[in-house]
Amino acid sequence: MIHRVLITGAAGGIGRRLRLLLRGAYPMIRLSDRVSVGALAPGESEIVADLADTAQVEQAVDGVEGIVHLGGISGEDDWPNILESNIVGTYNLFEAARRHGVKRVVFASSNHAVGFYRRRRRIGTELPVRPDTRYGLSKAFGEGLGALYADKHGLRVLAIRIGNFGDVPIDKRRLSIWIHPEDLAQLVRIGLDHPELRYEIVYGASENERGWWDNAAAFRLGYRPRHRSEDHRDAALEAQAELPPDPVGDLFQGGSFAAMEFTGDPEGRGG
Repeated sequence: MIHRVLITGAAGGIGRRLRLLLRGAYPMIRLSDRVSVGALAPGESEIVADLADTAQVEQAVDGVEGIVHLGGISGEDDWPNILESNIVGTYNLFEAARRHGVKRVVFASSNHAVGFYRRRRRIGTELPVRPDTRYGLSKAFGEGLGALYADKHGLRVLAIRIGNFGDVPIDKRRLSIWIHPEDLAQLVRIGLDHPELRYEIVYGASENERGWWDNAAAFRLGYRPRHRSEDHRDAALEAQAELPPDPVGDLFQGGSFAAMEFTGDPEGRGG
């Protein structure tokens, strides 16, 4: 059983919610980000660390058994920033985990690792990655890094391709990819606790009737989402009607991320 957990990126939007939802599930939770997370609850500790700084990452990882890796840039950015935070930083995290004997890592991947699949297609986790941005590429790198450390060093890794995290889906696309915070917390706990986990990629999605993803791997591990996107259908579709069309983004699962800097022929793109 995991007792000591590190959450990186704990000051971010997902980190703040997971911190509350995981409170009490593990005796000690260490919170880390480049800035302070603020007041601490019983059982919590804090260490300010930059993922690009190897020594700081080593200090953050020392003594923990499981890591929930949310840290890094959470959207598209220039290549030098993505490289430092999401690629070098994620490598530093996994390497420190290996050196310190960490048992498990839950890696916050993203739907943008496969954002160039078309919306008409239902996909599982066995297909090749098709990132829609430099950000999505960095998440595909993190998935591959997790596989390497699982296969070569025995680290147990769950990569969660998070859809849209929030209390409700806010438009038509989100009806297909939404995940409620409580459902994401359930997946994180599977990653930290499931006895048979070795390496797995799952989709971070609630029960979405319009979903594009086959999440059989998550269900096999015992995932049972509690929240349904269709319960919020009317409000989401009403909000969608106020949005302008996106000739590129509306074709692909990655939405506006696929449309960023796009210079190709959308009709000629497969998937």
